Amino acid sequence: MRPSKLSLTAGYGALILISCMFIIPFVWLIRSSLMNLSQIFTMPPEWIPKPFQWGNFHKALTVLPFDIFFKNTLIIVVTVLVGTVITSSIGAFGFSRIPWKGRDAVFAVLMTSMMLPAAVTMIPSFLGWQAIGFYDTLYPLIVPAYFGGGIFNIFLLRQFYLSIPRDFDEAAYVDGANYWQIYTRIIFPLSRSAIIVVALFSFLASWNDFMGPLIYLKSDKWFTLALGLQMFQGTYTAQWDLLMAASATVVLPCVIVFLAGQRYFLEGITLTGLKG
Repeated sequence: MRPSKLSLTAGYGALILISCMFIIPFVWLIRSSLMNLSQIFTMPPEWIPKPFQWGNFHKALTVLPFDIFFKNTLIIVVTVLVGTVITSSIGAFGFSRIPWKGRDAVFAVLMTSMMLPAAVTMIPSFLGWQAIGFYDTLYPLIVPAYFGGGIFNIFLLRQFYLSIPRDFDEAAYVDGANYWQIYTRIIFPLSRSAIIVVALFSFLASWNDFMGPLIYLKSDKWFTLALGLQMFQGTYTAQWDLLMAASATVVLPCVIVFLAGQRYFLEGITLTGLKG
């Protein structure tokens, strides 16, 4: 039964209204980045800068060493993304395509770790990294990605792998392929959309991570973009115009990456979980 024009209009109207609720903070960020301090807090609010303060962007990115912050963030993002994709996909393959005793029980135990709040493991993790001499380095932010890549990513890929017919594995076994060849030549290439979803999650989490760098980094030479933005806020004052300009610049790569991978993101989320 085809929906009526009235229901379609109401549905689209509701979607537009909800979209505006999410877009308004982003619009506020952009307009504030192009204003001076007096304009930002004018009541009633002004939505169009008069005049446009384009110099805010240059000043915001030069008053602090954002080139160093960007380099550190890029190192973390690239290395974490690679480690997360590789190790989580291998782990998911072991939990979905390789039969071994106690597999499902081990996976169930690992899934329970998702219920642990991050605050519970924060102090033990810090003490552990400090004990081995990795405090004030990038290693605590990078190394964990090479030990499984996160149980959520393993779960996501495992569910996708389970939706791939077993006939591919059996045909490969007949041709003499081993598990590694099945993973690299069959399962991994067929899971492109799910892998892209994991890569997007990894990129966004690493790029926007604030708590991790705040805990493990002390020297300015290791600061990331998230910590750099915090430096615009003092104890009693804040440079809101420069903070907004820098924030808009930092958010831009996230928007570009999401728009570029949006089709794969939706496809991967839709197809994941067809089998349990």
